[in-house]
Amino acid sequence: MWATLRPWLDGLAVVGFAGALILTSLLQARIGHRWVDIFAQFTAPLFIALVVATVLVSLLRLRKAVWAAFIASLMMFVCAAPQWFPEPGEPEPGAPVIRLYSANVYYLNDDVAAMRRSIEAANPDIVVLIELGQGALGDLDTLLEGYPHRAGSMRLDETRGPSRSIIASRWPLRQVANRPDGLHSVTAVAETPLGEVNVVGVHLTRPWPFQYQWGQISQTMALGDIRRTLNGPVIIAGDFNSVSNGRIGRQMKEELGMLPAAGFPGTWPSDLPSPLGMTIDQVWRSPDLAFLSRRTGRPNGSDHRPVVTEFTRAAR
Repeated sequence: MWATLRPWLDGLAVVGFAGALILTSLLQARIGHRWVDIFAQFTAPLFIALVVATVLVSLLRLRKAVWAAFIASLMMFVCAAPQWFPEPGEPEPGAPVIRLYSANVYYLNDDVAAMRRSIEAANPDIVVLIELGQGALGDLDTLLEGYPHRAGSMRLDETRGPSRSIIASRWPLRQVANRPDGLHSVTAVAETPLGEVNVVGVHLTRPWPFQYQWGQISQTMALGDIRRTLNGPVIIAGDFNSVSNGRIGRQMKEELGMLPAAGFPGTWPSDLPSPLGMTIDQVWRSPDLAFLSRRTGRPNGSDHRPVVTEFTRAAR
């Protein structure tokens, strides 16, 4: 019976992997259509799934499918690699290093102790917290002990419930009053050992089909309006609800001139092992800065993993 079934399974598997190859071709073409872009968000878990499928068809000795699976896996890796291995920039030798902790802490998360432990474990110089709910806001001094300089966004009530975004720093901050319509963000200038660094905390809406298709695009345009008002080094961190090599990532690079930190391992959802997750929580730099490291932080009670990055001045 197996001898009869194997050719059929082999052919069926080849068709499936051919579909994956067509998808990778569309992704490589950098098509910005919403149907293609939604699949671009899943390139990392799709690559893992294809690797597992390759092992499975190898064990079943489906010879044609093995080759198709290998090629599909390789092409999906090519699609995912830009978010995993972006150019970090060349650091200036001897320049001071700044550590940034950024996280979507989830508006229903009231576990201030877990958030505090996560921040303490990272020991950052600057903290960016997105979607900070009312419970945590009521205990802000405990949560952000050691970070006396703070800037906060307006209250966000749409869809998710009341929350704010906060930037906190060991060093003095000057809040910048940029509040474009349709974008939830907070902007501050931090007086750091590198000099003044502009820090923006941002939370983009969910992508189509979960929200209207132009939402993220128009919000990134609004973020560009903020970017163009800022002089000097810029760091933008937060929940982008999009990976760095999707259409929003391309918009960040082409229209805002920003460059991403590495996107592996993933940050969402935190219930999955991080290599299987999607890196929708990102940190972006202007070209005059360079990333030295990027890792996920200790769990903080949220459905997102925090991101800890270190950056410095870029070599001229």
